[in-house]
Amino acid sequence: MTLFLFASTIIAAIIISSNIRRQKKNREQSDKNFWARELRANSVRRKPIDGLGYIKIPLEDFPTHILQQDPVISECISVIEDLTSQKILNLTGFSNTDLKLEYGTANITALSEYDQNYTILVRTLQKWADVLLEAGYEKEASVLMEFAISTGTDVSGTYYKLAEYYASQGEREQIRRLKGLAGALRSSSGGMILRRLNRDYPDSDL
Repeated sequence: MTLFLFASTIIAAIIISSNIRRQKKNREQSDKNFWARELRANSVRRKPIDGLGYIKIPLEDFPTHILQQDPVISECISVIEDLTSQKILNLTGFSNTDLKLEYGTANITALSEYDQNYTILVRTLQKWADVLLEAGYEKEASVLMEFAISTGTDVSGTYYKLAEYYASQGEREQIRRLKGLAGALRSSSGGMILRRLNRDYPDSDL
């Protein structure tokens, strides 16, 4: 019995050691690939970015007349108004290396700024929608969330709360549409969002 345990311990140690070496080798190869790609990206010249899919905010379609005096909504409207004059791009899922390879190193600062504008936009839209939902303005909140969804947001709450609204309206087809959009997201959040929608609304499967 003692010999068996000793042999088992040796075998386990060999397996663990082998796994550690393999993982180390994989990490080293991954690092090597990353730095090779980064080096290549840093040599890419500036490319035109005027024709990218910049997001235009349809402020005139938003429920700016509802609860105007609410401090949170007032702040949200102010933020959105400021963003209407800014360039906005949804670059979720793209690394800086990806962007440099595609558009050149010289554009990375501008692209990062446009992507940050996008993050502020979708978070502000959901913050605004949350206040409207709490106050009972579900339809008006859905306008904000639908626009966010149309831009490819990966803010999970937007999908969940919009799905709740559609379920309350009996619009199961719209929930199926949300599932399709979530499944197509470039970010890792897409899978998580889709799994929860499938769990909460199994009768609206794709």
